[in-house]
Amino acid sequence: MIEIKTEKEENKSLKAFNSFGFEAKARYFAAPDSENKIMSLLDDARKHDIPVFVLGGGNNVVFTKDFDGLVLCPKIESISIISEDSVDILLDIGAGVVWDDFVHYTSYVNFNGISGVENLAGIPGTVGAAPVQNIGAYGMEVKDAIFTVRGIYIDDNKTFLLKKSDCQFAYRDSIFKNSLKQKTVITCVTFKLSKKHEYKLDYGNLKDELAKYDKINLRNIRQAVLDIRAAKLPDPKKLGNAGSFFKNPVVERSEVERLMEQFPLMPTYPVDNPDASRDKVKLSAAWMIENCALKGYRQNNIGVHHKQALVLVNYGGGTAQELIDFSQMVQDRVFDKFGVKIEPEVVLN
Repeated sequence: MIEIKTEKEENKSLKAFNSFGFEAKARYFAAPDSENKIMSLLDDARKHDIPVFVLGGGNNVVFTKDFDGLVLCPKIESISIISEDSVDILLDIGAGVVWDDFVHYTSYVNFNGISGVENLAGIPGTVGAAPVQNIGAYGMEVKDAIFTVRGIYIDDNKTFLLKKSDCQFAYRDSIFKNSLKQKTVITCVTFKLSKKHEYKLDYGNLKDELAKYDKINLRNIRQAVLDIRAAKLPDPKKLGNAGSFFKNPVVERSEVERLMEQFPLMPTYPVDNPDASRDKVKLSAAWMIENCALKGYRQNNIGVHHKQALVLVNYGGGTAQELIDFSQMVQDRVFDKFGVKIEPEVVLN
């Protein structure tokens, strides 16, 4: 047996580390709480030629098989203020901090709170995973609040510091899902947030939900978002899921014109990148799935959630292969009806 010397477990079940609750095992598993411990683990793994898989909260990953290597789950949970002035504040947040704990913190820091991530409340996962996916909700994306991303390259154990402009952020995408996919361990993210609150309330029914409150502030916005999510999204602790399973497709404007002739009620949205807005349009994957009569549809242990068509769920006892087969069926149905390809948002490993 090859020995990985720094704080690791062997033959570790990953069932509790993926929100679908699928059974899989890791040859080695470690949850280091410092950069030095991460570098020691990477050094040992490299010496023994053992592959490394970096895992955040496991809320956007489907383990399709056992992993014959080291699953590394960073648990750096530091929160510190780097600098601030009358307008902005820079916060350095450890990769292991639970994302919504961070959002909660921003609602209370300096008493009045600091804005920039409040609409992202309730998104499962960790801070370190947020830039990988460029998480977004209710008109906000995390890229707009990120200042820098710090981490370690897996292949040579050297540290890096990437500015926001270096991260190649796009809709649910980043450099960490492309050229740096599984080549880095993110250890800390620095956010630039604002003491002057500029609320984004025009997405979905957020403004209507806020009408229930006596005033609009960061704490009430966060709670309104949490209430909306709770009303339509299943709790992964009770029903296995990874949140939105599919990305909303972005297509050419000419393609939208074709679709609107046949489906005039199809909703469309501007893309997040202003440079591409003239030629590209975002479609609703949920609307297309629902209009394929798949909302609430179930095959054995896997199904489409009855309240949110973007969410695939494990009703208990399901397997990763069942999920893969089911998701392919959904993709095929959507393509057959609309001629549009929808892609998974989750990572299949």
